[in-house]
Amino acid sequence: MGEAVELEAGGRTVRLSHPDKVYFPERGFTKLDVARYFLAVGDGITRALRDRPTTLERFPDGVGGESFFQKRAPRNLPDWIPTARVAFPSGRRADEFRPTGIAAVLWAANLGTLTFHPWPVRGDATDHPDELRIDLDPQAGTGFAEAVRAARGLRGLLDEYGLRGWPKTSGGRGLHVFVPIEPRWTFTEVRRAAIALGRELERRMPGEVTTAWWKEERGARILVDYNQTARDRTVASAYSVRPRPHAPVSAPLRWEELDGADPRDFDLATMPARYAEQGDVHADMDDHAFALEGLLERAERDERDHGLGDLPYPPDHPKMPGEPKRVQPSRAKKE
Repeated sequence: MGEAVELEAGGRTVRLSHPDKVYFPERGFTKLDVARYFLAVGDGITRALRDRPTTLERFPDGVGGESFFQKRAPRNLPDWIPTARVAFPSGRRADEFRPTGIAAVLWAANLGTLTFHPWPVRGDATDHPDELRIDLDPQAGTGFAEAVRAARGLRGLLDEYGLRGWPKTSGGRGLHVFVPIEPRWTFTEVRRAAIALGRELERRMPGEVTTAWWKEERGARILVDYNQTARDRTVASAYSVRPRPHAPVSAPLRWEELDGADPRDFDLATMPARYAEQGDVHADMDDHAFALEGLLERAERDERDHGLGDLPYPPDHPKMPGEPKRVQPSRAKKE
């Protein structure tokens, strides 16, 4: 391995050990390549992570080695990187890494972090999300093209409720759409709004979109994964590197780019050039904060008029009031 190098970032010097360690054997990308990539998109990834408690997905030996999620801030965290205290569904609390600048991103990259998983909250209000995140997840028999069609329908629906979303690739076959919101609602309320949004999209695109939590009921449709809005559930940040052999990244897009986009076009090698030409195409997200009253009213009507209440939570969550049984339908019939 080569000797350590020092990188200048955000007015700080960050030491990068073993810069020649290969992280992506198929492409030959090294740890230093990853660090330089984060520098190239520095303002963009800082915007996506700033002041958010963040889980680090670490690959100390590259994508071919073991990996793990680090929720609690590393013990050797420098005093210039703050933390944010979050509460998990179990009720336990922990202090999480809270980046405020590109130097913190590089410090985490030195630990083998490729993907950053920020909470949809800021460090000073960790119980009140400021983003509604819609995860359009292709199921078996579908792919990115189907996710794009669902996103088109979603955009029209958001318009009707006075909301605006910013789309990005997941780094795989799916799409994420982030809606900045006022931090006035709890995780439970934001999840309820996401369910209402998903159900309405499902009504309009019944053969293409589903909110079914159980895989046996989803079919070849795009899942609106409403549980990504549950407490302690996160999605990869914009500009994160994803742990796949070709080194894709989660790429922010403009709506008009969706039809011609291919997720494989955005990777460790191509994204810096795109960023140098176009900058952060989601740079204005923080200038907006929308309200959820319309979607929450929709949720109330769904329950009152159609008997559509809550949906199952992830298995690691405690049982919630009003939640249906957590048993797959086929098993429930047998019982």
